[in-house]
Amino acid sequence: MRLFLIAVAFVVLLPGVAAPQQTALTEGQLKAAALEMPELLKLFELKPGMSVADIGAGFGAWTMQFSKVVGPTGRVYATDIGAPQLAALRDSVKREALTNVTVIEGAADATNLPAGCCDAILIRDAYHHLTQPAAIVKSLAAALKPGGRLAVIDFPPRPKTDVPSGVPADRLGHGVPPEVVQREVGAALTFVRTIPAWAPASEPASLFLVLFRKP
Repeated sequence: MRLFLIAVAFVVLLPGVAAPQQTALTEGQLKAAALEMPELLKLFELKPGMSVADIGAGFGAWTMQFSKVVGPTGRVYATDIGAPQLAALRDSVKREALTNVTVIEGAADATNLPAGCCDAILIRDAYHHLTQPAAIVKSLAAALKPGGRLAVIDFPPRPKTDVPSGVPADRLGHGVPPEVVQREVGAALTFVRTIPAWAPASEPASLFLVLFRKP
């Protein structure tokens, strides 16, 4: 699971006992990235030489896919705020010689991306963990070039779940309603479309995609 704040895989072994934090890419994440990328590239109209950001990049499954697409003349910005994720991203960049990838440490209220750096930005399975969504949306908008596109991929609130600590209560559980994403991001960017059933064969289940464009 890719989270903007921290990517943690919990497997309950006994009541109150959980497995250690995720420390590397999973096969499921790699398969999900490969499955979703072709359609995502169409929505972004992403081509070699362009620049894209992977917000809450986690352990880098989508970052590595983007690196292949934009090629040596393009640029991929991979951001996260979790120390294990940042360390893993930097190790992967070095090990795979991904010279077109820049790893950036984000913050709860800012992506720390350069202004006007990106043709496209992806924030996947992470928006529902933002504690300061208005500030992040402002930062995302500032990082896009005119005409640039932002895709938010997330899932609706799960039944009988709690809103994560620090997250606005209007999420109504673990997740976020697509209408909330449209309203919040639409305050800074132009809404393009919502795909209510995004990549049904991917994980986690029941994903939606909301696409925006910078005027």
